[in-house]
Amino acid sequence: MVDVEARPQAGDAVPGVGDGAGDVRAKGLSGNSVGLVGSAVIGISTVAPVYCLTSTLGPTVGEVGPQMPAVFLAGFLPMLLVAFAYRELNKAVPDCGTSFTWTVKAFGPRVGWMCGWGLVIATIIVLSNLAGVATSFFYLLLGELTGSGSVAALDDNKPVHVLTTLVFIAVATAISYRGMTVTKGVQYALVGLQLAVLAVFAVLAVAKARSGDFAGSIDFSWTWLDPFAIESFSAFTAGLSLSIFMFWGWDACLTVNEETQGSEKTPGRAAMLAMAVLIASYLLTAVAAQMFSGVGTKGLGLGNPDTSGNVFAALADPVMGTALGVLLFVAVLASAAASLQTTFIPVARTVLAMSAYQALPPSFARVHPRFKSPGRATVAAGIATGVFYAVMTYLSENVLIDTIYALGLMICFYYAITAFACTWYFRAELRRSARDLFLKGVLPVLGGLLLAAVFFKTLIDIRDPAYGTGSSVLGVGSVFVIGVGLLLLGLVIMLVMQRRSPAFFRGQVLARSTPALVVED
Repeated sequence: MVDVEARPQAGDAVPGVGDGAGDVRAKGLSGNSVGLVGSAVIGISTVAPVYCLTSTLGPTVGEVGPQMPAVFLAGFLPMLLVAFAYRELNKAVPDCGTSFTWTVKAFGPRVGWMCGWGLVIATIIVLSNLAGVATSFFYLLLGELTGSGSVAALDDNKPVHVLTTLVFIAVATAISYRGMTVTKGVQYALVGLQLAVLAVFAVLAVAKARSGDFAGSIDFSWTWLDPFAIESFSAFTAGLSLSIFMFWGWDACLTVNEETQGSEKTPGRAAMLAMAVLIASYLLTAVAAQMFSGVGTKGLGLGNPDTSGNVFAALADPVMGTALGVLLFVAVLASAAASLQTTFIPVARTVLAMSAYQALPPSFARVHPRFKSPGRATVAAGIATGVFYAVMTYLSENVLIDTIYALGLMICFYYAITAFACTWYFRAELRRSARDLFLKGVLPVLGGLLLAAVFFKTLIDIRDPAYGTGSSVLGVGSVFVIGVGLLLLGLVIMLVMQRRSPAFFRGQVLARSTPALVVED
């Protein structure tokens, strides 16, 4: 029999990897299949900018009022600092395992394994949420197109909703399974649509706000960009948590490094390009929406709790008119669907890398010989996502919602560890030049400290049963139980794998190291 999928061999090194990373292995993925723009598009798509905006504009205004744009900038800062860490680590070790591989190289197998677990479980939660959102907006769009409330109400039918969500997950899994060529083509169209619709929305919103024809409209003020104008630190941290979530996913650019042209430099540049596009589109849309709607709690005001969960649904017709307004619904659906598909990329490639280095069972290291994709890992991620969503939905909708609230804990956990790993890995180079000191030392540490602070502040806050849906377990908030419980589950699985694969945990497969000092031209 011929094995339908190929496994990377222990001696296969990644071409172009520098000194200090000689035990890094090639995985058999399709090299040189993604360029700078394609990689940046994958990063933007994974973030799902239109969906993030429609679901976050309202809650952020509810926390910080007109200083919403300032909070977006504040959330962007730690992510930018961490992006410098990812860029420098990728130059030295362009491995699709990213956070997992780099943290193992810096801190050893156990810390690296837990960092990889944080990424994997965070992605599974996001995938399940995105699939559910795509389903909801699918029926909402059908209701708009048909003018039928009964069609839109199908989303409230639990069996129909879950079945449709599973179909979305299956389609996204199938596209990801077929490799980067198919993925890239789909994403160009979906991301282009999102950015174009956001641009049209912003232009029309500003024009109508300046016309003076809408009672709730307000003039732009530079104080909107001043974070010190926020009334309380608690309000700032709550808004910051929402803002950080809006940037999660840009690191998908780095997980396709082994499939990217110029694997050492292009992924890092793509991450920076994606971050620039995201912050520009967020600020433009936030300012435009706030000018048009104001921050009131009635009518179209962004602070209205009745519309905060889906701001664009309320603003589509008033800003863009009936004909163009449908495009905003299409853009939200495209955003969720596109992100659902690309979010399979980081989880599948992280699992592939963990398996290739014997940190997970070897079957996940198999790469499809035709599509050159991590087939087993992709299918496993799809099954895990579908099972997780179906079980959580039928078990309790409160549990599902609280799991999403716990997501920020995982995101800060693995981003902060990766940032610290950068400085520790390059510690011997920090005195070589001012560039190395800041880009490999000061900036990553600062980003890691900021995210660690958010992690521990969130850890304290979510103990309160009032956090999230208000559910509790033995007097402790269910968001805390879920977040900490998922991290502890990873610890248990790691201990099991330590018995099954002792070589990895002894550092015999992927060893701690530092790059050899090389004088740059």
